[in-house]
Amino acid sequence: MTDRQTPPNRRPLTLRDVSEASGVSEMTVSRVLRNRGDVSQATRDRVLEASKELGYVPNKIAGALASQRVNLVAVIIPSLSNMVFPEVMMGINEVLDETPLQPVVGVTNYDPKREEKVLYEMLSWRPSGVIIAGLEHSDAAKAMLKAAGIPVVEIMDTDGDAIDACVGISHRRAGRKMAKSILKAGYKNIGFLGTKMPLDHRARKRFEGFTEVLAKEGIEIADREFYEGGSALAKGREMTEVMLERTPELDFMYYSNDMIGAGGLLYCLDKGINVPGQIGLAGFNGVELLDGLPRQLATMDACRKEIGRAAAQIIADRSTEAGDTGGGERIELTPKIEAGETLKRR
Repeated sequence: MTDRQTPPNRRPLTLRDVSEASGVSEMTVSRVLRNRGDVSQATRDRVLEASKELGYVPNKIAGALASQRVNLVAVIIPSLSNMVFPEVMMGINEVLDETPLQPVVGVTNYDPKREEKVLYEMLSWRPSGVIIAGLEHSDAAKAMLKAAGIPVVEIMDTDGDAIDACVGISHRRAGRKMAKSILKAGYKNIGFLGTKMPLDHRARKRFEGFTEVLAKEGIEIADREFYEGGSALAKGREMTEVMLERTPELDFMYYSNDMIGAGGLLYCLDKGINVPGQIGLAGFNGVELLDGLPRQLATMDACRKEIGRAAAQIIADRSTEAGDTGGGERIELTPKIEAGETLKRR
């Protein structure tokens, strides 16, 4: 027979408990915990020590009844499996760690309807700001963002009109820049491998910029291969094999991201294909995975961490006690091509 002890009656700790433990008024405790008002350092230290010993956690929801906001920042991204977004989150965290704000993440899986649901739930908590990937959203999502009355920063893209602020790169310009580098290296028969365009707006814009430059030189994409689902090495190998069997005269393959590009590189090396002499390769994003490949894949740095930092800084600057008085910031970063060992002919 198990001997069960009756747990003691527990009640939530209150400001009064911290007040009694620290020997100061509840108002002073409130000021210290909210980092507001003129309180001496000695009193502040005494209150914080008492709060820590008690294990007291302020009721942010109760505090929000007056301010209509909580110290949360809604961060809405398409995927956690895509290696791009963890670096964006690192940048966001670096900035918000120095503030009372805390990021809360929602994932949409590139589904506009799911984005609406995630946004609705997050906005119902009255966050202090929203950081959301992309410029393309449903009408319902746009209406919610416009009516939220808080800073909204759309990230990763600057090719379009922002609801409020935006931070990112021009993907069309990135595609044009890569095309010019490939043509300059002497490649002519070029294939493109990427995600389904209706779901990945940023990849679509890079493709548009890429083909625009090729067209000016009288060159058309020789072959295309698209896939759905998460980016993966296996998928890159598979797509590369299919494309080379179908169009063996290709001398360059441009991948919409580094993961499938890395898979393509491994396939070519396994088959003894001369890279970049027989065929050149390039990806996009500049993920750290490339450092472990047997040959450095050409790619383009998408400024992910810098984007996260800049977006978080906008939210932090506009979520002060004085209130949100700014708006409309537009920060466009410039990605750089890393030629690696798969772009220049030997």
